[in-house]
Amino acid sequence: MKGDKISDQDYVARYCKPTTAPNGQIQATAFMLRKGEESLSVNWLEFFKCSNRLSEIAELRKTYHAKLNNVGAGAKIAVLNVGEVLEKVRAESPDGRNIEALHDPEINDQSHSGIYNLKQDDELIAELICETVRETYPARK
Repeated sequence: MKGDKISDQDYVARYCKPTTAPNGQIQATAFMLRKGEESLSVNWLEFFKCSNRLSEIAELRKTYHAKLNNVGAGAKIAVLNVGEVLEKVRAESPDGRNIEALHDPEINDQSHSGIYNLKQDDELIAELICETVRETYPARK
């Protein structure tokens, strides 16, 4: 439900455009807010209620293909553990930043969620988030 906190044990995935994943390596720029954004857009993987990660990724790819005009050939999916991201940012950011992951469903993307309490041009926080990437997958099949 909109605004529900995502559990620390759960996982979210971030779509990383090809420009933020050159040569398949996801860069911190993939975790920076774009102008006008109030949260970092992610998808809550447990929302899909699948039995394994590959099934969750398959569902997420379907969502991307329905939602995005073009899923780039070099685009990646970065998988993050919510608790790990929140703790790393809180422990290692100069301001002890408390970020949170909240469910933020959209009409065409019910798993959509956001990571909140980020700021524009916050390169250090983006680097910390990037360091917590657990798994990567191609965004295209």
